Amino acid sequence: MRKGGLWAIGFFSVWVMIGLSVAVAEDFPNRSLRLVLPFPAGGGSDTIARVTAQKMTALLGQAVVIDNRAGASGNIAADLVARAAPDGYTLLFGNSSLAIVPALFKKLSFDPIKDFLPLSMVSSYPFVLVVHPSLPVKNVRELIALGLKQPGSLTYASAGAGTMAQLAMELFRLKTSVRMTHLPFKGAAPQAMGLMIGEAQCGFVVMPVAKAQVRAHKLRALAVAAPEPQEALPATPTLIEAGVPGHTALQWNGFFIPAKTPASSVQTLYQAIIQAIHQPDTRQRFEAEGAQPVGSNPVEFTAFFHAEIQKWADVVKRAGSQLD
Repeated sequence: MRKGGLWAIGFFSVWVMIGLSVAVAEDFPNRSLRLVLPFPAGGGSDTIARVTAQKMTALLGQAVVIDNRAGASGNIAADLVARAAPDGYTLLFGNSSLAIVPALFKKLSFDPIKDFLPLSMVSSYPFVLVVHPSLPVKNVRELIALGLKQPGSLTYASAGAGTMAQLAMELFRLKTSVRMTHLPFKGAAPQAMGLMIGEAQCGFVVMPVAKAQVRAHKLRALAVAAPEPQEALPATPTLIEAGVPGHTALQWNGFFIPAKTPASSVQTLYQAIIQAIHQPDTRQRFEAEGAQPVGSNPVEFTAFFHAEIQKWADVVKRAGSQLD
């Protein structure tokens, strides 16, 4: 494990030994906090961030102010937080893109592992493998068979080159040896529309989109890229159950702070996040957006984050020139 992960595990272990009730600095926070989001206002992730920030404001007694800094695959927001003073007043509401960018960009102005401490995963939802209803396949086995029989004839849609939607399909192709033609769209909404009108035959879309369009009979779900079955699509197997071992792809959101933030401030923020997530009305708002509340601790989130970085770096490396 890299140095940043060991540091996180080290001080969190101390918390466990001395108990979470240890007194923290009474003067933190004594002013408003800044929560930087790597995506524009509107949409499910933005809503989840704002709901959590509102709850944290009440718990901390100081405003948690949202700052949307979209662009460059989330790198603008990440760079801003990485350069911020490590005093607990600037946080990043990072998502899956933060685990992907090290593999996609040769040069970054920040190091996702060294410069950040993962505090807690807030929410997640899986990607779902869907096909247009006109495609004559009813399950993953039939899709693989068709793809192997007619190499390159299948088209798949993504939300753009280097997005999780594309990497999820690249992982699928690597595990099944199926050749497909990539049709990148400019965002998740255009990708979903392209699938629904038949411009592309298959693709990975997030659960909220899949759930709505499968129920409307505009898309057919073949499998869920989650470790376990999902209540949102109870009749749909996981990719692992469908015969594609080790395939999972999640869209997740979580809190990150600069790596050298004092442990006392880290503890205060972590406790506020957990209390915010576990409130019943917070859970209801998350689920209304199609997301599952998580609330992992720093050790769990650090391990997950580092594993995600390695996983998708391996996919990009193995796919090679297949990534546009």
